[in-house]
Amino acid sequence: MGYFGWPARGSVAGRSLRAARELAKLQKQGRNVAPVKVQGRKIARSFWGQSWCANLERYSDYQNRLPRGRSYVRNGLIVDLQIAEGEISAMVSGSALYRVKISVAPVVKPRWKAICRDCAGTIDSLVELLQGRLPERVMDRVCRQGDGLFPTPDEIEMSCSCPDWADMCKHVAASLYGVGARLDKNPQLLFVLRGVDENELLAGAGRDLAFSRSAPTTAKVLENDDVAALFGLDMAENIDADTVRSTKAKGPRPSNTLNADEQTARTKRARPKKPKQPYQTRARLERINAAAAKGKRARRGTAIGPRSHEE
Repeated sequence: MGYFGWPARGSVAGRSLRAARELAKLQKQGRNVAPVKVQGRKIARSFWGQSWCANLERYSDYQNRLPRGRSYVRNGLIVDLQIAEGEISAMVSGSALYRVKISVAPVVKPRWKAICRDCAGTIDSLVELLQGRLPERVMDRVCRQGDGLFPTPDEIEMSCSCPDWADMCKHVAASLYGVGARLDKNPQLLFVLRGVDENELLAGAGRDLAFSRSAPTTAKVLENDDVAALFGLDMAENIDADTVRSTKAKGPRPSNTLNADEQTARTKRARPKKPKQPYQTRARLERINAAAAKGKRARRGTAIGPRSHEE
């Protein structure tokens, strides 16, 4: 047992192991947890993440506890971090698992309108805005200290379940740095946290675009000859739609109106086919021929008869 009701302080490896166990326990319970994991010693690498962390370090009220908070983030002790409109909730592993809640006031309307007015006509891509790839003067205006998008200490209220009496304990500091790491992957969460719509910065974009749709020109319409040449077809010219419909209604043409080729084709189809002769082998053909020759000789003898000796 430590001093003043604090649990005994363990090693960094021990706290990291405890954080991994707590994370596995929450996941087993079916909780939707989002831990914060950073690679190396750099907490944030994108424009928005670095700007958030830089804003924290501007204020002297936070200087005492920020170094311990950075250490907690690098060691992976933030078991869960959730960002919603006006609220940051986290679970941080230390000597025990502590719950952190940070309330962030929404951006007041006059300040947000001033940001939109100062950036009017300069932001035409939401992707470039979220990636921080706009001109430096535009991004400086959005992130300006005091009247920009980032909160001031007066706009933040913090609470933690740990026994530390300070307004910003190391667990709260770790949670605030965790927001910077989370903005690396999803910078849109900053606008969600401050309760503003980032699309309002694009209100002046596309104002001069015409929404009328013009009819296609004659150059884009294919004539019958062009279609026939394109597909290799013989297309009839000047076909009367009424004639086509009347022809379909009357049914097929009578036989007396058929041309010569159609009459010939129909006659061939109607003519019965000759039955096929059975297959004859060579031996069978020889027997048939021999029998036919024998019968011929017999008939010849009957008609003439033998000559008499009396003649």
